[in-house]
Amino acid sequence: MQTLTWPFTSWDSTVDWLLGPPLRIVLIILGALILRWVLHRAVRSVVDNAVERADDHERSSFERMLHSATGANQERRRQRALTMGTVLRSLATFTIATIALLTIMAEVGLPLAPLLTSAGIGGIALGFGAQALVKDFLSGIFMIIEDQYGVGDVIDTGEATGTVEEVTLRVTRLRDATGVVWFIRNGEIVRIGNKSQGWAVATIDVPVAYDQDPQQVIGLLHTVVESLAQDPTWADKLLEPPTVAGVESVSGGTMTIRIFAKCRPGEQYAIPRELRERAKRAFDQAGVRGPAITPTTGSHS
Repeated sequence: MQTLTWPFTSWDSTVDWLLGPPLRIVLIILGALILRWVLHRAVRSVVDNAVERADDHERSSFERMLHSATGANQERRRQRALTMGTVLRSLATFTIATIALLTIMAEVGLPLAPLLTSAGIGGIALGFGAQALVKDFLSGIFMIIEDQYGVGDVIDTGEATGTVEEVTLRVTRLRDATGVVWFIRNGEIVRIGNKSQGWAVATIDVPVAYDQDPQQVIGLLHTVVESLAQDPTWADKLLEPPTVAGVESVSGGTMTIRIFAKCRPGEQYAIPRELRERAKRAFDQAGVRGPAITPTTGSHS
């Protein structure tokens, strides 16, 4: 029968034991902490540089100026950097901790083969059961890297259209025009229509009666859009003076004149209302008639 040797029988044996596995375990832990610190610093630098390059490549100089003026650019970059930095740092910490733990277990003498086999089987089962979750996380990561949308943007996901209130790696929360809050899994979003990036174009159709003079109507609308562009209240919301495109359609006793207004994101809803109101006042003063109202007849028994 083999006799166990106690390592603390003498000072020399104690020193030899301390310089063996305990010292190697301490060095493994210190090495893991140092490597984690280095990787975290590298991740922070890489994420900041990647976000800066993405902003330079994906946006024109005009759009960068617009975002810088409104403060949205800094906020979006901060959100992207924080989210991606958190994901990558967590991944680095998990990987380093796993390797360090396995190395320490090997130093202690614990059998790793059964543990690795069980972990492999459990990982395969978890992978099959969590495919949707992995898809959501990967979609969220790429969505943040590509800066598809951020908090405060008005987006169309196909399922719902509204203002983004929160973006996580798994779900996106947005609120539609009626106040309903939608939680949409990132992996289920096939397409995104972002109505808040860069600039927007408001299309305004102004109907008048069929027999009105098109040149007179278009001239009045030119005066209207020029007055709107010179109004300090609206000049900051417009990126360029609105354009009167001309007669868009003539049908059913109605002639429709179309106007295009390039504006800041989110202003494409207020500007058409203001233009229609001003056009109505100008038409009333010039005697321009609107489309004839078709009388409705009820059925009599």
